[in-house]
Amino acid sequence: MLLLANISAVVQDLIMRLQIHKKLNRHTGCVNTVGFNADGDTLISGSDDQLVMLWDWDTGAVKLQFHSGHADNVFQARFMPYTDDRTIVTCAADGEVRIAKIQDGGDVPTSLLGEHDGRAHKLAIEPGSPYIFYSCGEDGLVQHFDLRTDTATKLFICRNSFTKPGYSSHIHLNAIAMDPRNPNLLGVGGSNSFARVYDIRKYKWDGSSDFGHPSDCYCPPHLINTRSPGVGITGLAFSHQSELLVSYNDENIYLFPKNGGLGPDPKSSVKIEGNQGSKSTMAAFDEDTVRPAPQVYVGHRNCETVKGVTFIGPNHEYVASGSDCGRLFIWRKRDGNFLRAMEGDECIVNCIEPHPHAMTIASSGIDNDVKLWTPSAMERARVLNVEELKPRKRKAKLWHFALPEQLVWHVLTSRRRQQGAGEDSSEDLEDNTELLNLVLQAADRDNSSDDSDEDKEISDGSED
Repeated sequence: MLLLANISAVVQDLIMRLQIHKKLNRHTGCVNTVGFNADGDTLISGSDDQLVMLWDWDTGAVKLQFHSGHADNVFQARFMPYTDDRTIVTCAADGEVRIAKIQDGGDVPTSLLGEHDGRAHKLAIEPGSPYIFYSCGEDGLVQHFDLRTDTATKLFICRNSFTKPGYSSHIHLNAIAMDPRNPNLLGVGGSNSFARVYDIRKYKWDGSSDFGHPSDCYCPPHLINTRSPGVGITGLAFSHQSELLVSYNDENIYLFPKNGGLGPDPKSSVKIEGNQGSKSTMAAFDEDTVRPAPQVYVGHRNCETVKGVTFIGPNHEYVASGSDCGRLFIWRKRDGNFLRAMEGDECIVNCIEPHPHAMTIASSGIDNDVKLWTPSAMERARVLNVEELKPRKRKAKLWHFALPEQLVWHVLTSRRRQQGAGEDSSEDLEDNTELLNLVLQAADRDNSSDDSDEDKEISDGSED
């Protein structure tokens, strides 16, 4: 125990000494994905400029760059394990999932593996496999890919069991992750409050079974029956201990213990009580079921973009996320204690990726560069309370509302914030006429800003 305590103290000391080591500045658009290879000497990045770049992150030199083959923003790029970093898979806003193979002469041909009907946000690589990975998209579809046959198998469409008649039941998926301790378990999250975990072993490859039902569902108690628009999941991560970390839009980050879910059907496992028209609800579980409350991490802001969330530290002792205020937030996992908020991008930080072996972090977001953080500061940063953080001045950029879905998400989120505590939350906010008016008003406001607005500075704090 003493040894573990000493290791923990050393790791925390390194975190408190993190500072920017290098800025990798060759992309000409937002950098939406960063990741290290298994050895940790190469960083991969993908951007709105549709390029994929491989970096010597320590020196800042570009080892290789190539066009992804995508016709829109690259959302994720990953090395396949045990391929000598020569096989790369990508997904993008054009809905395509593609493969790139680096040739001996440096040429990088790319080819299409599969497609989604809408943007494809994330990929999940099977740990240790050079062949198997999964994708998710805003069509709610989860696909399985096997590079031995270059085939895509449509596993299921994620659907919302709480959807009212007459509305689309599929969930726009933003995040997908595999449990490193049990690669049979696949977690997904998107445009509602439940993170769903599926057991791949239950899938019948001959298509003889309906695999569209999760093995377990996860949700903070106060969000189980939420009618608040705009609340959804933007990021997921499994820890080495099979805990599930979930980042919510316009909400907080929550850590669920292993086997701490609500079961495969949250409608049957939870009884919701509350007066009609009241925002107060109570989750009453079965008498014999005791579920520990998830650990919560507060202080950052996740309202404007699709942000990831991750663990850092050799044993995943810490939690990290970007924020709308342009900072990187780090908390201690076990108790949610806030440790640091590091000044990152001028605009928004979306991605944080830990190095596989060292206390080094890569971050990116709306800025056009990638920032590398190493524990090289001579002095430790002072521990602050979240309340002590001062609002930041960040530049406004006209990246908002690239697609109608983003606009609707932003409007619904804004609408949620505007509702007073005494208003009737049971009012149907999906009324088409009212929503259309809100969308048009927001679009008019956005379009009224011209390019000169990019130089305007706006105030953005870190607290809600």
